[in-house]
Amino acid sequence: MSTATTAARAAPPKPAGKTPPIPPNQTLYVTNLPSAKINKADLKTALYLLFSTYGPILDVVALKTTKMRGQAHIVFRDLQAATQAMRSLEGFQFLGKELRIQYAKSKSDTIAKLDGTYKLPGSAAATVEMTETQHSIFNAPAPTSAAASHGLPQKPAPAEATNIAAANTPSPDTRGQKRPRDEEEEDSDEDVAMEEDSDDE
Repeated sequence: MSTATTAARAAPPKPAGKTPPIPPNQTLYVTNLPSAKINKADLKTALYLLFSTYGPILDVVALKTTKMRGQAHIVFRDLQAATQAMRSLEGFQFLGKELRIQYAKSKSDTIAKLDGTYKLPGSAAATVEMTETQHSIFNAPAPTSAAASHGLPQKPAPAEATNIAAANTPSPDTRGQKRPRDEEEEDSDEDVAMEEDSDDE
């Protein structure tokens, strides 16, 4: 009877429902990477070269912190490439260790920035109050009214600008015609033949 109770205690309690699988994502979460044998830049380069054969990669995130050691996130441009890479490279021997690959739990910041859904961390909770100086700067009158009060010259009216531009443009008859070349004098000093110096004397 004691063996049955110890077996029941050793097994962790199962949750009431089955944990849902992680939905497909453009970002792959790679674990079981060698952490001591290779520096961070070389690891990122090697991961990029390995995974880029399956599709375009937007970002490789491999950190050497205590919490993230031996892990990396590979961000693909499309879901199909990420899925193909995950299926092909699961269990692949990479620098002496078998890769374990799964979809990332959340969307990568790189993808969120491209989608336009990126939000700074903690920006929802932070409310910023403007000071009186900021109000005076941002609620200042338009610059055109300030220029008149300081005696600065006004910008020309739009009608005057179009008249000036029309005066400077060539007429349609002269547009696209080649200008005549100025004739050079035939007796210029530049075309005179050089005298030969003889050192034989």
